[in-house]
Amino acid sequence: MLDPKMEKALNQQVNAELYAFYLYLSIATWMEDEGLAGMGAWMRSQAEEEVSHAMRIYGFIQERGGRVTLAAIDGPPAEWDSAQAAFEAALEHEVKVTGMINALVDLSQEIKDHAAGAFLQWFVTEQVEEEAQVQEILDKFKLGGGHPGFHYMLDKELGARPASFIAPPPEE
Repeated sequence: MLDPKMEKALNQQVNAELYAFYLYLSIATWMEDEGLAGMGAWMRSQAEEEVSHAMRIYGFIQERGGRVTLAAIDGPPAEWDSAQAAFEAALEHEVKVTGMINALVDLSQEIKDHAAGAFLQWFVTEQVEEEAQVQEILDKFKLGGGHPGFHYMLDKELGARPASFIAPPPEE
């Protein structure tokens, strides 16, 4: 049986993961509008990943006899000053999510919910990967120094990420 405190916290995490989906999809939309289809496709794939995170938690809540309660999702920003600023926003959000996952692990230890603690370890590892991926892209922005050719190359590189179930943008 799922402890009521853990159930509430996991439901908040489901909502946070769905907000992350909205955020990445909003960034994808902005990037595509800016002519950065590759970066937009990368963000679409990231959005898909966030939905899978929400559904993983959803399944765990159900499996443990809890009840999933969905809350309203705030609208994300829709504009960024640059592609680099959008990736900075993504990193900032991933750092926030890492803190939320760590708080869930802390709660699992506090209430001695070993099943939740074991379940959450996947997310701890995943957040290390999430932050590292976005940081690597930001490091490339710094190396490129705003050179237009660099943006073209990075857009092509990021567009090579495997496609997701989310419909691709129309062909240009």
